[in-house]
Parts: sequence; C-alpha cells; structure tokens
Amino acid sequence: MYYNNTFFYNNVNPYNRIPFFRGSDTMEDSSLLAVARINGSPTYPEINGIVYFKDVPGGTEVYVSVTGLPAFKPAEGNNSQVGPHGFHIHENGCCNIENPNDPFKCAGEHFNPTNQPHGNHAGDFPVLFSNNGVARMSFFTNKFKISDIIGKSVIIHESPDDYRTEPAGNSGKRIACGVIKKV
Repeated sequence: MYYNNTFFYNNVNPYNRIPFFRGSDTMEDSSLLAVARINGSPTYPEINGIVYFKDVPGGTEVYVSVTGLPAFKPAEGNNSQVGPHGFHIHENGCCNIENPNDPFKCAGEHFNPTNQPHGNHAGDFPVLFSNNGVARMSFFTNKFKISDIIGKSVIIHESPDDYRTEPAGNSGKRIACGVIKKV
C-alpha cells in the first residue's frame, strides 16, 4: 500500500464535500466513488466520520476523516491499550448494535476474498493515529476495486492491529462502524 497522510489536508472542502482525488478534475467527480459514514458505538457515541473510496488506475484511493476518537491509553493490568486504532473493511454491510458491550458483530470478519493470512487481507488498512480525537489519512491499495466492497462495512477498533495475530490482528473492541455505499 502507498500511504499519503498529507495529500488531502489542503484539498478537502470545508463543507465536508467529496475530497479531490488524484486524476479528478473536480471535487464533484463521483464516478466510481463509494462512501461509508462512520458512527460510534454506545461506549464511544462521539465518534463520527467519513471514508471515501475512489477507483484510480491500478487500484483504489481511500480517504478517511474521523473525529471523537478516544485518547491513547497504554495497556495496564487487564485493560487493553486504547489507540492507535485498528481500521478495516469487514465482510458484511451491517452496523447493528445487538449487544452494547460487543457491538457490530454482524459485520463479520475482515474482508478477505483471496484467503490471505492476516496482515495481507484485502480489508487490512493502516492504523488510525489521532490527535485530540481527530484522525485524517489517505492511502492507495491495489487489493480491491469499488465494485468489490459495495455493501461491506468499515470498522474502527479500540486497539491497534498487530498485522500478525489470526484471524483479525488482536485489535480489540469494535468502536465505530459504517456501511460502504455507492455514491
């Protein structure tokens, strides 16, 4: 994956419109574009954000902007580390909260259409680092196209992904979710 954490900072419309993507003439170029609106769990209701996906030559460009993320806390005793936050596409487009203590289980496991070991799932993304609860990031992936992910979900986890532990990187509780929809 190619990571570019600064590309979009100066290119996002302040009214939360579609960001400029590489190869786009305007912000309104929504061809082959998908979006997931992120909402927090009952434990973290202040989390909200948006993830844009854009087909570009050779793969997909992803832009994420999230606010309300919990502050970093190191692991202590039986408490897991909080932040940076695991960030993935999951296999089902479901953000229901059946159990407030364990929300978004209906989203299923990581999106992994080629049955790769963890760390190489198509749905494995870089962790979200936040400053004062805000995280913004953009990156490129060649592991899927927009048509592959419509109807899947994006999940933010409480803890970082270690990119090793099977099946899901030991990234802890699911704290926010959004269903990916075509624009």
